[in-house]
Amino acid sequence: MANFEYFHYYTVKVKDFAEWKKVYVSVAGLRATNGELSDQIYRDASDPSKLTIVFKWNSLANAQKWAQSPELKAAMEKAGVEGPPSISFLNEV
Repeated sequence: MANFEYFHYYTVKVKDFAEWKKVYVSVAGLRATNGELSDQIYRDASDPSKLTIVFKWNSLANAQKWAQSPELKAAMEKAGVEGPPSISFLNEV
């Protein structure tokens, strides 16, 4: 059976990057205990308030569970995320 790597990414628009980053860092341990292995943040070149965050997970189920979690929703609200995120799940091939 092949080993797969599971990725989850979302795109959001934030009111204030510095405030968003504080909240994002504050929930890093929670993401890790739920199966996150790594993350990478990208800022849009033409709109720095638009972010894309790519996560590597230990399982697709954990990525999907985190994306639907009340903890993520609360963190996004606290961090000043504007509107719902665009979320996708990927398998590395």
